[in-house]
Amino acid sequence: MNVPSTEIISKFLEITSIHERRYVSGGLGTSDIAFLAARQALEGFDQESLDYIIFAHNLGDGSSEGFCDTVPTLAARVKHKLEIRNPYTVAVDIPFGCAGWLQGVITADCFIKSGDAKRILVIGAETPSRFLDPHDRDSMIYSDGAGAAVLEAADREAGILSHVTRSDTFRESFLLRLDRSRNPDLRSRRLFIRMDGHEIYKYALKTVPETVKRSLEKAELTIRDVSKILIHQANEKMDRAIVKRLFKLYQLPEVPEHIMPMTVSWLGNSWVATLPTLFHLLKRGELENHTLRSGDVAVFASVGAGMNVNAMVYREP
Repeated sequence: MNVPSTEIISKFLEITSIHERRYVSGGLGTSDIAFLAARQALEGFDQESLDYIIFAHNLGDGSSEGFCDTVPTLAARVKHKLEIRNPYTVAVDIPFGCAGWLQGVITADCFIKSGDAKRILVIGAETPSRFLDPHDRDSMIYSDGAGAAVLEAADREAGILSHVTRSDTFRESFLLRLDRSRNPDLRSRRLFIRMDGHEIYKYALKTVPETVKRSLEKAELTIRDVSKILIHQANEKMDRAIVKRLFKLYQLPEVPEHIMPMTVSWLGNSWVATLPTLFHLLKRGELENHTLRSGDVAVFASVGAGMNVNAMVYREP
């Protein structure tokens, strides 16, 4: 049965709230937009003082033909573009699904608190537009994007308070994957993004609230202490359902207004880039009704291919 495109678009907007997406121009790769984000994040810092560059991505410098280019690593490419000469600025890639940037931040926090590093650049960038199947409606949610942040050691009772990560690989590993086109007549050997959306929805609804609650317990806090919830911008229906379930874990029937900033409606789901760009816009005061003041507690949460879930509790300095 052929469904009219206007009906598909209307239903898509109702479920996801996405009415805009951003795609890179043909000449740009993932490492190119990552470099732009990194350069902006490093303003005011001596880039030669970086101990690590951690780059979260999943598809490499993907080409329009669906080729996933990951050699050399994208972190190494960004370090090269930044013209950093310090050989002890270690360039590392993290493929961890959409939860990759947050896992990079968690990894950086562990390095810093262990004493192994003092300053780390964490990048999240992706260009899934190069892997979209035009015959798959699920592809409509994805967009391209890049974000970066610099983490450094500080003598303050603020910053990252706790974090929790889980990987469910026994049954859920291939809920999001690369696969052939949904069009059986398309004989190309190239691969496209494919997801089992309903199963991912059920998985995220169960695991993300539990992981956030566990991270708050590690910080000896509850959801009542939280000013903002920064959640991976997957689609609005799923994100609101996750946060509602989280509050129910605390026997709270209502979610406070303006606790969850959203950008998915005009930026789409840019995979690892959603959280750093969301945080950037929040910090710059560019999200209406959303601010983060000194002492405020924010929870970051993400879910992605693998399946991987993580959460982090952060107090604004």
